[in-house]
Amino acid sequence: MKRTIVIAAAGALMTACTSAPVSVDWPTYHRDAGGTRFSPLDQITPANVSKLQVAWTYHMKPPSATPTPAPQPPSSDAGDEIPMRRSRFIPSEATPLVVNGRMFLSTPYGRVVALDPDNGSELWVYELPNHDQPSTRGVEYWPGVDAAEPAIFFGTRSGKLIKLSAATGKPIASFGKDGLLDMKTPEVMNGAPRAPLGMSSPPLTYKNLVITGSRVQETPSLGAAGDVRAWDARTGQLVWTFHTVPRPGEFGHDTWAGDSWRNRSGVNVWTSLVLDAERGIVYLPVGAPAFDRWGGDREGANLFSNSIVAVEAATGKYLWHFQTVHHDIWDLDLPAATLVDVKKNGKTIPAIAVMNKTAMLFLLDRVTGKPIYEIKEVPVPTQTDIPDETPWPTQPMPVAPPPLAQLEFKTSDLANLTPEHRAYCEQLIREKNIVESRAFQPLRGDSAVASFPGSLGGVDWGGGAFDARLGYFVVNINELASPQQLAKRPDGSWGLKDGYVYFWNHETRLPCQQPPWGSLVAVDVNTGTIAWRSTLGVSDNLPDHLKNTGRISAGGPILTASGLTFIGATDDNRIRAFDTRTGAELWTFKLPASIYATPITYRGKGGKQFVAAVNTGGFAGSPVESDTVTTFALP
Repeated sequence: MKRTIVIAAAGALMTACTSAPVSVDWPTYHRDAGGTRFSPLDQITPANVSKLQVAWTYHMKPPSATPTPAPQPPSSDAGDEIPMRRSRFIPSEATPLVVNGRMFLSTPYGRVVALDPDNGSELWVYELPNHDQPSTRGVEYWPGVDAAEPAIFFGTRSGKLIKLSAATGKPIASFGKDGLLDMKTPEVMNGAPRAPLGMSSPPLTYKNLVITGSRVQETPSLGAAGDVRAWDARTGQLVWTFHTVPRPGEFGHDTWAGDSWRNRSGVNVWTSLVLDAERGIVYLPVGAPAFDRWGGDREGANLFSNSIVAVEAATGKYLWHFQTVHHDIWDLDLPAATLVDVKKNGKTIPAIAVMNKTAMLFLLDRVTGKPIYEIKEVPVPTQTDIPDETPWPTQPMPVAPPPLAQLEFKTSDLANLTPEHRAYCEQLIREKNIVESRAFQPLRGDSAVASFPGSLGGVDWGGGAFDARLGYFVVNINELASPQQLAKRPDGSWGLKDGYVYFWNHETRLPCQQPPWGSLVAVDVNTGTIAWRSTLGVSDNLPDHLKNTGRISAGGPILTASGLTFIGATDDNRIRAFDTRTGAELWTFKLPASIYATPITYRGKGGKQFVAAVNTGGFAGSPVESDTVTTFALP
């Protein structure tokens, strides 16, 4: 093992991180463990947001460094399916943390850093051993318990869980082996020690526990288990395991026909866990089974795939679940979950908002799991020419709110912005034999189904944010289909014929259906209705009168007490501010590269409110030097 390198800022004190997180900070990935991404800060307002200027910039690329090469399928998770130009590198999707005068950040260059949040200067740097890569979406701060010091936890691409001193950046030797814990234990590796298992999202801490999801393969079907586990945050000892694919004798085991549960991969939490700390409940947004486009080897509903599962945070004991897709054969996952409060019939209901990639919003009582608004089991298409596939005949669909994204494709929807683009899309339909589709249309072997939403999803890991005062849940939505066709493999299984493709011109990046292609939507959870919908993003390569198309996005919004919504996410290299009450766009700033992450806001040591986001390069036409943290403040 190569020696780790730690650079400590001169005069850094252990006491810098000892006080509890305060409300002006951003102490965890979603700011709070419930995932609301709501900040009480109000210095930046709708009246002055247009005056925001760049305050400081931190370049994540160290001298003479290159980004870590991106892993290739099957080790990638659905969260990395950002439809961008072909890339040799991993884009950063990191959301920084700010706690007690320090900013903590994972970078695409095999480093975790602590910065001064007032000016971006480095306080310490930790370089991962063996060219490993920290979780691309960020790290978790733990305030410590008893005599244990505050720490930074993060997972890695190779399956390590690492604990660093928040004050010095040095590994804490009492955790695991010299601060590093190998999560590739025999119980989850299913006899396949070389199977992919790592972390792309931060863990979650609760009291003396650090709770982890995982990143596993999408194909083939058999590999590492997607179990959720809790470890002692002081020692690394395993405390509990929740089997996301139920074992014999466990609830839900009968939803897997025969031995199809055995050694099954997928069914993992690759996005963010959320926590109701008051009730001691952690919620697991579980993804699709492997392989996620074909279920001929796993007949049944396949619990707990595509489910929100509530468990006791202290023990991992099952409490309840709700499955949003039965027998998933579209890779619809369940990437987004947020705790909300719903005011209905004179009562305030503690609730959870969950969304799979269809961008249907399910509002559930977070104590019981029961729907707050009616959800119907709706008959869906089942015809397919795949002989051993048995699609589930119904799927759950909420009566309210309505679906937030397009769920079907008709040739009459074909884009007609320019003659050239129309001609390209018509040719693509002929070449790929693309057919019309309805919601939950099964894939076929004789033609390509234009599945809406596509592989990226109507909503993805960026998820949404919640303003309890307005009762608004705000989320960014994509409208980009994937023409998907199956092909039989030599072993008798089925896989994607052309891999991950999108229904657009990959050179101009213009989707083939009528815009808008990206939106920002506010749902009033108290009524189950859409409060407003705004176009999100512009197509710079179209004439001025056609540019307002909306764009594809990856990352999510944040909200502030002054009534602002901040979001990057779009592939047009902008960060924007909207009026949370009305959806009006108030401020736009163009950067050298896009923000494929969620921004934060915090108060600096001098009292100034900052907005910060990671914008990432490494793609054709985008310089690597744009891998930066960019912060904004009022003059």
